[in-house]
Amino acid sequence: MIKSNSVDLTLGDEFRYFIHHNGPVPISDQAGAKDYQNFSRILKLEEGKPYYLGPGQMCLGITRERVQLPPTLCALVEGRSRFARLGLSVHITASFINPGVNNQTVLEIFNASSLTLALHPGTKVCQMIFMKMVGEAEYKGIFNGQAL
Repeated sequence: MIKSNSVDLTLGDEFRYFIHHNGPVPISDQAGAKDYQNFSRILKLEEGKPYYLGPGQMCLGITRERVQLPPTLCALVEGRSRFARLGLSVHITASFINPGVNNQTVLEIFNASSLTLALHPGTKVCQMIFMKMVGEAEYKGIFNGQAL
């Protein structure tokens, strides 16, 4: 749904879940931006099936929609309060969407509740809020054209 200042985004059917790993995972400036792929696997759901996210678990999801922003707009991705009240955090920290992107949005999904949450593809889980830039810019970073 397109609103005057935002657009609703729906959850896709692919998820990246994290596998058990013995030992610490480095979090430093020297860590690679895609190191998370070494500790996770991709799961594509069958039609009509939900993804079950247990208490205290995190996964990556991706929106169905591909968004292309002009160099004069940037955006923020925010979760919906109806799901946050059940403990669902849709985008943990990296909510800024750079100007000039043309991709689907990867969501950093966390279950902060004591409940198991069933995530259904096609659900409007978040919204993208647009902001007008002063000047122009274009994102050319490592996640340009990102996928799970």
